[in-house]
Amino acid sequence: MPPSSAAAASGTDAALAGLAADVVDHRFKGLPPDATGRTVGELAAERRDLFTGGFTTPVMALSAEAVEHNLRLLETYTQRHGLRFAPHGKTPMAPQLLARQLAHGAWGITAAVPHQVRVFRAFGIPRIFLANELVDAAALRWIAAELDADDGFRFLCYVDSVRGVELMDEALGAAGATRRVDVVVELAAGDGARTGARTEADCAAVADAVAATSTLRLVGVAGYEGEVPQADSDRVGAWLRRLVALTAAFDEAGRFGPDVDEIVLSAGGSAWFDAVADVFAQVPPLSRPVLKLLRSGAYIAHDDGHYRKLTPFNRVPEEGALRPAFTLWAQVISRPHPDQAFLNAGKRDAAHDLQLPEAQRVRSARDGTQRAAEGITVTGLSDQHVWVRTEAGAQLEVGDWVGMGMSHPCTIFDKWQLIPLVEADGTVTDYIRTFF
Repeated sequence: MPPSSAAAASGTDAALAGLAADVVDHRFKGLPPDATGRTVGELAAERRDLFTGGFTTPVMALSAEAVEHNLRLLETYTQRHGLRFAPHGKTPMAPQLLARQLAHGAWGITAAVPHQVRVFRAFGIPRIFLANELVDAAALRWIAAELDADDGFRFLCYVDSVRGVELMDEALGAAGATRRVDVVVELAAGDGARTGARTEADCAAVADAVAATSTLRLVGVAGYEGEVPQADSDRVGAWLRRLVALTAAFDEAGRFGPDVDEIVLSAGGSAWFDAVADVFAQVPPLSRPVLKLLRSGAYIAHDDGHYRKLTPFNRVPEEGALRPAFTLWAQVISRPHPDQAFLNAGKRDAAHDLQLPEAQRVRSARDGTQRAAEGITVTGLSDQHVWVRTEAGAQLEVGDWVGMGMSHPCTIFDKWQLIPLVEADGTVTDYIRTFF
């Protein structure tokens, strides 16, 4: 390990150890009241049971086995397809999980906004891909200082406009930056899509603007296929081939300078990475090696809704399957009618931007046995109540715990600051800290 890498690893270990030294108190919902005053590390060492160890409802649980399985699966998938990956850290915003992604082969971590970059740097992440154009002068001053202070820090970001390039150049010049900032031109996924230069001619104009600066260095081309309008395999594949062709055209035109050791080609959300793998496998020989960088992030926790339906592994089941890792446990606090019940969780606790939670398990308050949540359906959420409809014969009474799966890991994580990592038998082995 090079000295800079060793220093980064040491800094990451120290920062993660600092999380274990944090004191448990009222800031962290769901944790046992009698744990107040203990450090997170001390509480983890007690290996309490999620159901009998004093945790209060609602409480979010992250499956230790599912997380480990998902980490290994994407690691082997990308290796099999000749890809590198920089998973999107905005999904968990949890340094402990980011460190595990790096340990499972991640090239670096993707961010969306400057705050996320600062969090990642605070925990020693050595390579960060900012999948947005960065035009905030204060953030650019900070980036310049980080790059100047650490030769081992690699930072890349999108550019998608001539005006954006001008703003970046002005801010970096005013900051006295001594290292150029690496940029990749973002090709939009089509008319009506999100960000990105809309045409190849627009991309070339942005690249020309970069070449005219002394503060920026063009190193590649990137985009996000998840924004292809009316996305299907044909449309996504066609756009990805445009991305590859643009990269090859830039290379042939000599747009990547002699000091660029490898050309960055990046795409890949959590719904179409199989298409990315297929098209990136067809990249023609270029003047130097190509870093084929996948940025999928939701895989680490997966879900019981949106990504369960959209995951590429549904199309390629022979490659494996991700496992949903989250369960929100809440308690029945009211059973006012035979076909209705209310749980003590709500919008403050459960992701609900894509679909409602799904009742999956019931744990009896009488004897602790668990059963499938048959005939039990979540029909709505208030701020702190889950509305439940029960069919005739459904077994559910006040005091029972109901375990719910949810959709969209990005908004599940951001409801909780400290999340118990739970083994299949209910043992809590660690606590995952988030920084939203």
